[in-house]
Amino acid sequence: MSKWRDIQPEQTYDQEQIEARLAEELPHWYYENGWIRRKYKTNSWKGTLMVVNTVGHLAEAAWHHPDLTVSYAFVIVKLMNHAAKGVTNKDFALAKKIEEVIQWNPGEDEPDLDGVPDDQRFAYIKYDKK
Repeated sequence: MSKWRDIQPEQTYDQEQIEARLAEELPHWYYENGWIRRKYKTNSWKGTLMVVNTVGHLAEAAWHHPDLTVSYAFVIVKLMNHAAKGVTNKDFALAKKIEEVIQWNPGEDEPDLDGVPDDQRFAYIKYDKK
């Protein structure tokens, strides 16, 4: 059981707690101006739209809505619980699910699925190095 589970769902974290939890659980995310954030690099507009739609689906399913900055080759996801006026367990839970789905690489993670061909014509997301 995580030490962070003692905090109630709507209870907010302070900056030190947020940064410690990000370092432990979501190393590609960072804290800035009251939000936890992640920049996903894509290979094209098509990849950007795929990331936006994926984040949109996950956010709707969780009934927790991020702010997004969208450009040709990247998407910035920003999470903060508007009702609680800070970062809560809900933000970390959604960030983990977004990270899991966006960074899923079938070619490496699933032996029965090929993944996207190693050809820039088909690339859509720039995966983090493992």
